Amino acid sequence: MAERGVDVSALPQEIREQLAELDLELSEGDITQKGYEKKRAKVLAPYLTQTQSLAPPPAYDAQSPGPSFASAPEPGPSNSSSSSSRHRRTRRPHRSSGTRDERYRSDIHTEAVQAALAKHKEEKMALPMPTKRRSAYVQSPVDNCTPPDSSSSSDDEAVSSESTGPQQSPDTWINSSLHGSSTSSSASSTLSHGESRPTQAPQPQSQQVPPPAAPAHPPHSHSQPSALAEAFAQARIDPAGGVGPPDVPSQAQARGSRVDLPPNAVVRGMSRGQSRSSMMETADVRRVGRGVPVSSRVSTKIQQLLNTLKRPKRPPLSEFFTDDQEEIVEVPQADPNTPKPEGRQIIPVKGEPLGVVSNWPPALQAALARWGATQGKSPALTALDITGKPLYTLTYGKLWSRSVKLAYTLLNKLGTKNEQILKPGDRVALVYPNSDPGMFWVAFYGCLLAEVIPVPIEVPLSRKDAGSSQVGFLLGSCGVGLALTSEICLKGLPKTPTGEILQFKGWRRLKWVVTDSKYLTKPSKDWQPHIPTANTDTAYIEYKASKEGTVMGVAVSKVAMLTHCQALSQACNYCEGETLVNVLDFKKDMGLWHGVLTSVMNRIHTISVPYAVMKACPLSWVQRVHIHKARVALVKCRDLHWAMMAHRDQRDTSLASLRMLIVADGANPWSVSSCDAFLNIFQAHGLKPEVICPCATSPEAMTVAIRRPGVPGAPLPARAILSMTGLSHGVIRVNTEDKNSALTVQDVGHVMPGALMCIVKPDGPPMLCKTDEIGEIVVNSRAGGNMYYGLHGVTKNTFEVIPVNASGTPIGEIPFVRSGLLGFVGPGSLIFVVGKNEGLLMVSGRRHNADDLVATALAVEPVKTVYRGRIAVFSVTVFYDERIVIVAEQRPDASEEDSFQWMSRVLQAIDSIHQVGLYCLALVPANTLPKTPLGGIHISDTKQLFLEGALHPCNILMCPHTCVTNMPKPRQKQPVGVGPASIMVGNLVAGKRIAQAAGRDLGLIEDQDLVRKLCMWPTMMHQFLTEALHWRAQTDPDHTLFVLLNAKGVAVCTATCVQLHKRSEKIAAALMERSGINIGENVVLLYPPGIDLIAAFYGCLYAGCIPVTVRPPHPQNLSATLPTVRMIIDVSKAACILTTQVLTKILRSKEAAATVNIKTWPIIIDTDDLPRKRPPTIYKPPNAEMIAYLDFSVSTTGMLTGVKISHAAVSALCRSIKLQCELYSSRQITICLDPYCGLGFVLWCLASVYSGHQSILIPPLELESSLTLWLGTLSQYRIRDTFCSYSVMELCTKGLGGQTDMLKARGVNLSCVRSCVVVAEERPRLALTHSFSKLFKDLGLSMRAVSTAFGSRVNLAICLQGTTGPDPSTVYVDMKSLRHDRVRLVERGAPQSLPLVESGTILPGVRVIIVNPETRGPLGDSHLGEIWVNSPHNATGYYTIYGEENLQADHFNTKLSFGDPQTLWARTGYLGFVKRTELTDSSGDRHDALFVVGSLDETLELRGLRYHPIDIETSVSRAHRSIGESAVFTWTNLLVVVAELCGSEQDALDLVPLVTNVVLEEHHLIVGVVVIVDPGVIPINSRGEKQRMHLRDSFLADQLDPIYVAYNM
Repeated sequence: MAERGVDVSALPQEIREQLAELDLELSEGDITQKGYEKKRAKVLAPYLTQTQSLAPPPAYDAQSPGPSFASAPEPGPSNSSSSSSRHRRTRRPHRSSGTRDERYRSDIHTEAVQAALAKHKEEKMALPMPTKRRSAYVQSPVDNCTPPDSSSSSDDEAVSSESTGPQQSPDTWINSSLHGSSTSSSASSTLSHGESRPTQAPQPQSQQVPPPAAPAHPPHSHSQPSALAEAFAQARIDPAGGVGPPDVPSQAQARGSRVDLPPNAVVRGMSRGQSRSSMMETADVRRVGRGVPVSSRVSTKIQQLLNTLKRPKRPPLSEFFTDDQEEIVEVPQADPNTPKPEGRQIIPVKGEPLGVVSNWPPALQAALARWGATQGKSPALTALDITGKPLYTLTYGKLWSRSVKLAYTLLNKLGTKNEQILKPGDRVALVYPNSDPGMFWVAFYGCLLAEVIPVPIEVPLSRKDAGSSQVGFLLGSCGVGLALTSEICLKGLPKTPTGEILQFKGWRRLKWVVTDSKYLTKPSKDWQPHIPTANTDTAYIEYKASKEGTVMGVAVSKVAMLTHCQALSQACNYCEGETLVNVLDFKKDMGLWHGVLTSVMNRIHTISVPYAVMKACPLSWVQRVHIHKARVALVKCRDLHWAMMAHRDQRDTSLASLRMLIVADGANPWSVSSCDAFLNIFQAHGLKPEVICPCATSPEAMTVAIRRPGVPGAPLPARAILSMTGLSHGVIRVNTEDKNSALTVQDVGHVMPGALMCIVKPDGPPMLCKTDEIGEIVVNSRAGGNMYYGLHGVTKNTFEVIPVNASGTPIGEIPFVRSGLLGFVGPGSLIFVVGKNEGLLMVSGRRHNADDLVATALAVEPVKTVYRGRIAVFSVTVFYDERIVIVAEQRPDASEEDSFQWMSRVLQAIDSIHQVGLYCLALVPANTLPKTPLGGIHISDTKQLFLEGALHPCNILMCPHTCVTNMPKPRQKQPVGVGPASIMVGNLVAGKRIAQAAGRDLGLIEDQDLVRKLCMWPTMMHQFLTEALHWRAQTDPDHTLFVLLNAKGVAVCTATCVQLHKRSEKIAAALMERSGINIGENVVLLYPPGIDLIAAFYGCLYAGCIPVTVRPPHPQNLSATLPTVRMIIDVSKAACILTTQVLTKILRSKEAAATVNIKTWPIIIDTDDLPRKRPPTIYKPPNAEMIAYLDFSVSTTGMLTGVKISHAAVSALCRSIKLQCELYSSRQITICLDPYCGLGFVLWCLASVYSGHQSILIPPLELESSLTLWLGTLSQYRIRDTFCSYSVMELCTKGLGGQTDMLKARGVNLSCVRSCVVVAEERPRLALTHSFSKLFKDLGLSMRAVSTAFGSRVNLAICLQGTTGPDPSTVYVDMKSLRHDRVRLVERGAPQSLPLVESGTILPGVRVIIVNPETRGPLGDSHLGEIWVNSPHNATGYYTIYGEENLQADHFNTKLSFGDPQTLWARTGYLGFVKRTELTDSSGDRHDALFVVGSLDETLELRGLRYHPIDIETSVSRAHRSIGESAVFTWTNLLVVVAELCGSEQDALDLVPLVTNVVLEEHHLIVGVVVIVDPGVIPINSRGEKQRMHLRDSFLADQLDPIYVAYNM
């Protein structure tokens, strides 16, 4: 604003008075915001010019509270600070209808909150503000918002600047950013990451920003890497933890095409031991120095988060460790300083005796009959219209006659002549709007006269009403089949298109009866209603919603109803002919008891003021008191507040006639402020202090206590000022030390006449409390509910409670009723209530009241943020304790910074005042929380939406680090230096076998008979595949080895033995002719999956070159995929590239030139049209240990590795597979795998040539255009054995799962399939293989057919489920033990159990042993360890350009530290265990099964325990239906979860609490950062494995363009 720079305190007195008057006018709604600003600018104009050059004013001190709103502000100096605080706001919104619920209004509390917040002012801490994509903003549509009107407005807009301190908060530690960082404004923080950011205008409060906690830089600045590196050094980052990638264009490739995503990283050497960087099958040749990405604002925010997490927790974790066999959670230790009750045991408090008055009627209906006959013209009820003017008056005569007509109609005229639909005792729903009390009165008394039981409920508005199904439960439990309503109401009910009334959710079908007079039948003169003396039969049923949202019916007997009316008449001293103004809901509670029942008993004239009238004219009830000289008014705190807001409109009203102002929610501890403030204003209008009568009620116990009207001039009762800390421990302590955490409570008077009351412990047996202890109020009285209708189980615990003393003996035999109110008995037997059971939050053994937390949240300057003070507080159970959640509606015009700042300040305030941490704070768009019938927030529905992930918040702040304090101390690893003897003896003593297993022997000649048939082709003769191919071409030239299918299932290419031999010869000749290509040089094969690739491979072997298969670049995404090709070519030092004509053009295209340097390609040979030439000789290597080929692959950790495979290893592997799968020339197998590395390459190119079987080849990419291709081929060719990848299986499961009937109709039959092997280098995906088997069982697929294979970089095939071994076994292991590297088998369905399936039978010739990766000693079979393998087909070593031989030796030729120190083993880098099963293998011995758990490199070391990402990801993916894929990684000890959002973007923020909950519950870990991204962002390689390290680097380099990033506090 222009006048921001004016120092108001320096202005002349009269100017300050004018400004104060203006502020007052604005707060009262007498002037619009625009008019206010205009007038204000005019007043200040002369002073602006003088102050232009002055420095900005100092920050306004939050500790100086302005005047209370209870007294009208006087112009003068006292107001200057408040006005200056007001005009410093960046934007003053137009007067809204209250951003604060005045039930919780307390100036003392507001000051306390501001003082608590002021303590935090000095903290120089920058909280990381969430990152949100602009499209993810949720703004509530304007037409959804209730227009701001003065009716329901609380005074907050008017007074918050006085009461809550400055709006432009000076507590800038909370400022969401550091200087220049990308979060310094909502505009920049929400731009998509690729957009250029406009220069930010300097913020007005920038002078107040403290020095940042860590150096930060503007986005994408590359100027000062050292400073940022230094910032990260402070965060204890392991320098080997990863190398930040350079800036690379963000990935655009969709996952569907299975093209590997863009290059983000560096080859730091191919050996595993070196610092790895993220590298997919696409990787970048550029190298950068160590350190972190200097452009990363993500990193800056994480640093801010780490700084905030360094602050001490409350309470601190205790120093101890629980073993994995014990329960993981910390058992809360009793605090010796906890206040304990010290008083004597309470004595039950007795109310005054219930007097017997001679003219009291024998039943309530008798009273109505009496007044109807004797005082027929006396007014019973006046109803108001929407403007607050009287609409009609119902006399006692009319009320009686109409009720009789209705009773007669109900009993005699509803069915046909012979049948009576309603019988006495039947339950009937009363459905009447709040604006029509007259119809309700007639219906209620008509039911009483007909002796049917009325059940008043709210008018249903739609199928989606909050709590609608619970009302259905009430109607069901009460057996209601008929509903009474008015004609107008019936017309307004939602209808189906056919005109029938909608079937509401959870409701039984009702018969609707209209009770308007014209539809009622006049009874014959001899018919009179039966009015028995009040007995124990049920008179009516009042509904009550429990904390969980269940709606139950409290049954009130006829005698209880009458006795209650008598007790109220005596306590309130009601007289005949008095006038009572009722603002409450007349269907239940005080509105019904006073306004409908007791008023009729005493012939009182009731003036009913509906809720809608109060919204339009808040003063209407005060005017009615004044006009009718009413003696009693029945109100709630909100009505007092609304009247105060509007009292200036009516200066001549008088409340002098009132003798009782009954405050129905006086039991709320926060009501005292409203009562005081109302008295303060209306004392001048004749209101006497002694007439304010708070009371305490509950549906079960009815009226528990009420303050009797006092004697004029007598001193008012004293208040209790209690310590909130004491209250949280359930004891009463007068607050002396910390005035910030005090609660002022007013009494609710004495116990009701004729009642007996005591206080018992709220949980456990109903033990009597001590005098200084808070407990639940229980009441024994004839005037109370007697059961939950139809629910006998719950009734006993509430309505038949017998209190016991400290020794456990009952104090008597009379039953008490639990009221659900928490309180104590003060001096003079006055009752004090401090909360309700349903608002009780039990956190870490301490009790907190939801209302108290709402009050604190509202005292934190909500004017910019919270819409109409709508805040819900509830608790959810997460990780063995309750956690507090606060949900508020956000104003439509609130900015991101305002919202985030408000949430941060609420955290501080609640922490300071209540000493409890919040778990979650969420802001939802205005008007979106479920509402109760009178417009409040429906808490249980809100909680349900939160837990289901359907709340759709627009801002969320999770604080699990702050409030989850029951985690045990992190596990301390034991020192490694344990001697071999002790370990060996330990294993033997414990009876554990060493965990090792072996496949069967790999004989030299597999089958003597077969050898003779095959013209003596023993394997010893042909050590090389080239010899085998040559021999097959000579002995069986026309035998087809390979068939390649296209997407239509047509064989587009075949290769017989001789054709393959000749094609290979042509390629060999071309290689030999080229100068510069020598024997032993590496040749890159760049082909799509097919037979060309196979021919080129053998061509290289014929020519003596070493083939390197490389996946070709994707023509549509060269920028992402070509750098990887380039990298492998450079790393392998290839002398030549063999490829097709199409790919040759691509390699030399302009598009390729834009990505890599195409001038430096090695020789490119196009093999499509080579001349028919034969090489002069076919090369034969001098020995079988020579390298046959190089196998390059990207591991899941993002590391590119090339391994050397020798000729001997190739022969041994092929022989092993042939033996395991029984592969002979007569066999056909189908392969749907990528043929570029690992076992996929071996099966595609090598196995057929060795074993002679026919391979039908299906490129996996073809499945994307023809999903049925693979399954159709299996059926068509009657295939027994097939090999596929997880990607293929997932594609079929998702794409064909619902089409099995269609496939069956097309004749697809899978009964022929004997084994379907999934080839992977990971833990078997049991859920996927099980789903696949189950889905296609209908097509004949055997449940036993699907199995998995396992290989690694050091050995391409360790396990493969063959045809001879036993079926794969499944075990269930305890996840808690796994985290401790132990294996404990549990039963299926046990909590924390993880199903694992055997990874296939160990191949012939292979031995595995489980080894401790640190000590390198063998482990017992109850331990998880690294799988080491010994086999003739182990790879020879890494192909590395650095030649670090020691690392190679470490992985390929390593020895055990003890046990068997001679054998050479290769380390797979995978963790697993061996279990001896009950099954037998082919040799008759018990079968040893190998279970792979996960990659050692990928495990997360958190809290001293070992976690496997896949387990956390499985939990995350189950958390919400909108989560597709997920991935986890760590960054500086923080767990980061990335989840792909499949639903709409408005679901994005719902996922944050659900992800946090599920990881905490199932894995006992606190998530540090939750990142929500689009589908397809998580990179997945061709084998279907996630590239987590690549994702990690993309995230830290700010390249993901996330929808939302939440930094959990």
